[in-house]
Amino acid sequence: MPERNPNDWPIRRNPTRAVRIGTVTIGAGHPIAVQSMTATRTQDIDATVELVNRLAEAGADVVRIAVDSMKDAEAVAEIRRQTNANLAVDLQENYRLAEKVAPHVDKIRYNPGHLYHHERQKPWQEKVKYLARVAADHDCAIRIGVNCGSVDPEKAGKYPPEDRISPMLESALEHCELLDSIGFERYCVSLKDSDPHDVIEVNRRFAEKRPDVPLHLGVTEAGLPPDGIIKTRIAFEQLLSRGIGDTVRVSLTVPNDRKAEEIRAARQILADIAAGRVRSVVDYGLPGLNIISCPSCSRVENEAFVELAERVREMTAYARNHKLTIAVMGCRVNGPGETDDADLGLWCGPNYVNLKRGSEHVGAFPYDEILDRLKEELDRLIAERTESS
Repeated sequence: MPERNPNDWPIRRNPTRAVRIGTVTIGAGHPIAVQSMTATRTQDIDATVELVNRLAEAGADVVRIAVDSMKDAEAVAEIRRQTNANLAVDLQENYRLAEKVAPHVDKIRYNPGHLYHHERQKPWQEKVKYLARVAADHDCAIRIGVNCGSVDPEKAGKYPPEDRISPMLESALEHCELLDSIGFERYCVSLKDSDPHDVIEVNRRFAEKRPDVPLHLGVTEAGLPPDGIIKTRIAFEQLLSRGIGDTVRVSLTVPNDRKAEEIRAARQILADIAAGRVRSVVDYGLPGLNIISCPSCSRVENEAFVELAERVREMTAYARNHKLTIAVMGCRVNGPGETDDADLGLWCGPNYVNLKRGSEHVGAFPYDEILDRLKEELDRLIAERTESS
């Protein structure tokens, strides 16, 4: 990939520190890097290598792979032998897998909200110090990845349920302070939500307090294109125009053979912002139905999830004028928590789809029955709101 000139970006950037991720550096005025994530099974080495290389060829500066087991970690070692791409690894609940994958990757991403799942009696500070030692020993950067749907319960419990931003912000700042205190500065932060307004607000507030820390921008569960691209564009335009953001990802619900669309969409958004091709007034305020869905990734337990998201959009077209949110999540990691704020939520397992109404679990249904059950709940919800209006 040709070297990009930092001077091509016309907007003054926040004075963040430089953080190297393999052969690419983010922050300190370096070009805004574009990232994506594999959606193959990590243990399917051939398919994952093929997708990693395809994403790198499409222009991905960093490609992330999820690791959820020792077998996944072992697969990463072989994947590294077959690609020169800059690799990030996404640790789930078992943070101890870091020492197995760190020799083979360029960045470790951990979620503060997931640290409490493993070795619950151990303070989170000890776990983070361990991650920092592993990263330093193996020349890795770290991403502190804070997600609205999986915030540390201790933080979430300190604020009213409607305040989604403060727990995320407090968690990110606390982890930054700890890493700084032990002398580890090779890290960046991401604060993600499915609502572009919340993404804008939480990143703006973080950047005010820590303008030195590079930020990874993204709208999680942005959904299907083109809606997912529009939501992401809104957040990126507002933040990058303020000089906030050093690396980005566009998260789209697309099948594996279309994952490069994330890279192309990100590059197009960056080019448009640099050229001043932005909306004069950015107002997300969707007047009607809003469907959010997570990006396809290797944690998806049934690839029928992507097709289901498409079918949900088609089936619910008749309700497009009703201001409701339907969430379609592809796995057990993010699904249970990140459907809570939707009016109706689906999170997909290997054989069944869990249907929720707000935080209430309605039931688990086979893939070939879920649309009918979803329609029943949607019709009931529309009738209730129409009656009360």
